[in-house]
Amino acid sequence: MTASKDRNPYANPRAFYGSELARLRDAAGLSQEQLGARAFCSGSYIGQFESAIRIPQLELSKRFDEIFGTGEHMQRLCRLARQAKCVADYAVDAVDLEPKAKSITAYSPVLVPGLLQTANYTHAITRAAQPFVARETVDRWVSGRMERQKILRDPSHPILSTVVCESALRAHIGGPAVMRQQTDHLIDMAQRSRVVVQVLPFTAMAEAFMDSFVTVMDFCDSPPVVYTEWARSGQLIEERDVVNHNRRLFDLVKTAALSRSASLDFLRTVHDEFAAM
Repeated sequence: MTASKDRNPYANPRAFYGSELARLRDAAGLSQEQLGARAFCSGSYIGQFESAIRIPQLELSKRFDEIFGTGEHMQRLCRLARQAKCVADYAVDAVDLEPKAKSITAYSPVLVPGLLQTANYTHAITRAAQPFVARETVDRWVSGRMERQKILRDPSHPILSTVVCESALRAHIGGPAVMRQQTDHLIDMAQRSRVVVQVLPFTAMAEAFMDSFVTVMDFCDSPPVVYTEWARSGQLIEERDVVNHNRRLFDLVKTAALSRSASLDFLRTVHDEFAAM
C-alpha cells in the first residue's frame, strides 16, 4: 500500500501526517518495508499511515523522529492528528477503527454505550465527569460522539451487539427527562435489524460480570481487537490470547443476559418508570 499521489496533504491533520511521513521516507531512500523493519512494524502498517487510513501512533512517531533525525516533528504532527478526533486521547485508536469493523460487540456495566447515547445523555455524563471543563470543550466532545453514530445510519454499517447492565439503565443521569429520552432511543435502536441490545439484570450479575467497559471489534481483512475502558483511561489490545479471553467472557455475559425480546420489554418498563416521575 502506498500513499496516493492525488491525496490532498492539507485535507486534514491525518493526511498531512501521512504526506510528511512519505516525504521523509522517500528522502531517506527507504521503502515502506524498510522503514517498517526499522520501526518494528510491517510495511503495510506504514502504508496505512501514509494513506491516512490509520490514525498516527505516538510511540511510532517517536521512532520515526529517531530514524529521520527530525527532533519531535512527527510527534507534534501525531498529537495534532489525534486531537482532531474530538475524543479522549486514550480512546482515539478504538474510535478510529469503528467505521472499519464488520461487527462491534460492546459490554457496558455503568453507562449506556457511546454509539447508543443521546446528545443530552452524553452532555450530562460529560459534565458530571469533567465539572471544571469549559462548556465549549464539553460541546465539542458531545459533537464528536454524535458524529461517531453516523455509522449506524449507513445501511452497510457494522453489526452492533451490546449488553447493558441494569445499573446503567436505572442511574438518574441528567434526571428523569434525560433518561426517558435515552431509554426511548434505546427502544428505537433495539428494534433495528443490525443492532442487538440485551440487558443484564441485577439478578444475573452473579453468573457473569465484567468490571470494565469492553468492546470487541471484528474486521473483514484484519485480526480482531479488544478495547477496554475504565476511569479516564483505556487500552486497545491486539494480542490474540487476550482478544479470545475477552470474547469468551463476553459469551458468558450474553448467555446470562435477557433475550432480545425480553430486553426490549425491560427497556419499555424502565422508560415508563421514568415517564411517571
